[in-house]
Amino acid sequence: MSRSVEIVPLSAADVDRAVQLGVAALREASPAAWGGKAGPLDWDCWETVEHLSNALFTYAVQLAPAAPPLDGKVPFLRESGRPGGPANAVHADRAAGPAGLLQVLEASGALLVAVVRTAPPQKRAHHVFGVSDPEGFAAMGIVEVLVHTHDLAQGLGLAWNPPEDLCSRVLDRLFPNAPEDAGPWPALLWATGRADLPGRPRLTTWRWDGTPRA
Repeated sequence: MSRSVEIVPLSAADVDRAVQLGVAALREASPAAWGGKAGPLDWDCWETVEHLSNALFTYAVQLAPAAPPLDGKVPFLRESGRPGGPANAVHADRAAGPAGLLQVLEASGALLVAVVRTAPPQKRAHHVFGVSDPEGFAAMGIVEVLVHTHDLAQGLGLAWNPPEDLCSRVLDRLFPNAPEDAGPWPALLWATGRADLPGRPRLTTWRWDGTPRA
């Protein structure tokens, strides 16, 4: 899909679509596989889903206040379950097993869907990469789902090929300088430091641009 065509702005429905596709893919994993590493990450697959859930939750609560903070995070307490593990405000009860873990992921995604759906487009909130708007937070949430499901699929032995239109639209919104001579999904993996492209080595540092476009 060419990114030279007119791009439809990202919406709450797109966040929901990404979350539902990711959860459906992860439901195919063997219950015994969740303790393995998630692709290139230093976290296991369980921790990575908690991190993803936390990212979606965090984006929702950043946008949720009537006057969101522009200079820092809403101060939920974030703790790691072990030294070197991700520091999250969201943790899943391990007694609930993988089904419970994915329910936490789906619920966190639904919070972001609801907040993006109801936030006025002129609303602004803090992100470590810069202040952004509801569409920007929707795009960030989608990227989190797409690339971390990729990490998880590697660790869990699953297939994962997200829709090209979603990949193309988040590239346009957050990575406008990403190469256009590659498919949207390979380009997104390259832009997030997860793959090489012909003539372009894998990135060792990267960031997106969530600057409001209007």
